[in-house]
Amino acid sequence: MLDKLGGTQLTTATTSTNDKPRVVIVGGGFGGMAAARALEKALVEVVLIDRRNHYLFQPLLYQVATSVLSESEIAAPIRQLVGSQNNLIVELGEVTGVDVVERRVIVEYAGQTTKRIPFDFLILATGMHPTYFGNDQFAQFAPGLKTLTDAKRIRGNILNAFERAELVDDANEQKRFMTFVLVGGGPAGVELAASLAQMASTTLKSNFRRIDPAKASIILLEGGKRILPAYTEELSEKAATQLRKLGVEIQTGVMVENIDETGVIAGGIRIPSATVIWTAGVKPYPLGSWLNAAIDRAGRVVVGPYLEVPGCMGIFVIGDTAAVLQNGKPLPGVAQVALQQGKYVGRTISARVAGRVGALPFKYMDKGNMAVVGKNFAVLETAHIRASGFFTWLTWAFIHVMSLPHAQNRIRVYTQWLWTYFTDQRSSRIIAEPEKESGKGTGVATTK
Repeated sequence: MLDKLGGTQLTTATTSTNDKPRVVIVGGGFGGMAAARALEKALVEVVLIDRRNHYLFQPLLYQVATSVLSESEIAAPIRQLVGSQNNLIVELGEVTGVDVVERRVIVEYAGQTTKRIPFDFLILATGMHPTYFGNDQFAQFAPGLKTLTDAKRIRGNILNAFERAELVDDANEQKRFMTFVLVGGGPAGVELAASLAQMASTTLKSNFRRIDPAKASIILLEGGKRILPAYTEELSEKAATQLRKLGVEIQTGVMVENIDETGVIAGGIRIPSATVIWTAGVKPYPLGSWLNAAIDRAGRVVVGPYLEVPGCMGIFVIGDTAAVLQNGKPLPGVAQVALQQGKYVGRTISARVAGRVGALPFKYMDKGNMAVVGKNFAVLETAHIRASGFFTWLTWAFIHVMSLPHAQNRIRVYTQWLWTYFTDQRSSRIIAEPEKESGKGTGVATTK
C-alpha cells in the first residue's frame, strides 16, 4: 500500500519475510543493544532502528568534550557490533510515532520516505535529551552533552575560547573568554568541570604566550544544596573538596535566570562568559503521547512489573524513558538500569515466543554509582560500600575500559589514557574549520 503523508512517501512495510515474529527495537543505546543481543538465539526477526549509525558509550562523552579522547574511541558502528547476528536487521531512520491499534511504527528515512513497519513485539529504548525547563532559548548559548555532535561542539567552544583570549587586548574581554560556566552539579557536570580544570592547568599551560590558561575561571553552578546530590553527603563533600583543589569554583543554591551570548545570570548576578555548558537536566522523548499511555511527572512512561505498557501487550519501554518503581522509589536513569532492562525484555520475549510463561517481574540489581573527579580521584557508592580516592579511580578506569563496545575501543582508550596520564597531553585538540561557500575564502581558484 502506498499513500502520501506530509508530502513524503508513506509505505506500509510487509510482514516478516520468514514468518517469524518480528521484534522492533527503537534505539541503539545501552538498553536497545542489550535487548538485541539477548534475542540473538530467539526464533524471531529483529529490526533495530536508530537515527544514528553508531553505539555511543555516553559516560566518556565529557572526555571527548575536553580533548582527552576522540569521537571514534568511545563509539562504534552498530552494524559492526551486531554483524554476526543473523536474525537482526539494522535500519538508519527516525521513528516519529507508533500506531498502537495497527501495531506499526512510523519511521522517517533521510527526511523523505516514511514507512509503517509492523511488529509483533516493540521495545522502545529512545533515551533522553537535554531539558532547559521551559527556557529552550538557552540551548543556542549553552549546549547539552548527550551526543557526539554535542561533545564536538563543546570541544570547539572551549578551544576557541582560549584562542580568542590570546588575541584580544581588552582585559575584561580576555577574562570573559577565559571564564567557563557549567550549569548542573550532577556527575556529568562534576566530571566535565574537573577535566576542563586539568586541561587548563596542565595540557595548555605552555601553549600560549599572551595568556596563562591556568588562570581560567571554571564555575560550577548547582541549584541544590550540594553537588552530586544522588550520593551521600560525605562523598559529595569529598568530591567538592577535590574540585576546589583543581581550581573549580562551586556555587550551590543558585538558579540560572538567563543565558545569552555574553554570559549567565544566576542568583541575580551576571557572570560574563563566552562558554556555557548545560548539564542540568534531561527529559524523555514523547512516548506517552505516541502510546496514549500514562506518564510520571518527569514525562516517563509508566510501565508494569514486566516493563510492558499497561493495555499494550507486547509493547515494552525501557531505560531512561520508563518509570519503574522498586522498593517504593523510581529507578535512576543510569546505564546499568537500561542494560539490565534490555537483557530482561529480550529474554522475556524469547520465552514467550518459545511458549514458556511465568517469568518473574523485573528487579534491578544496583551495582552502585561512580563519578571521577579529575586525575587519581573518584567516588564510589553501593549499597554497602562508600569509597573515594586513587584506588577507586583505578576501579573506575578498569570498569569503563572493559565496558567499551569493542576491543578496538578498549585498546585505543587504554593507550590514550596512559599517554595523557604520563604526559598531560591531549591529542584531540583539533578545531574543525567552519563551512564556507564553495570557492569563497579558500585561497583556491575555482573553474567554471
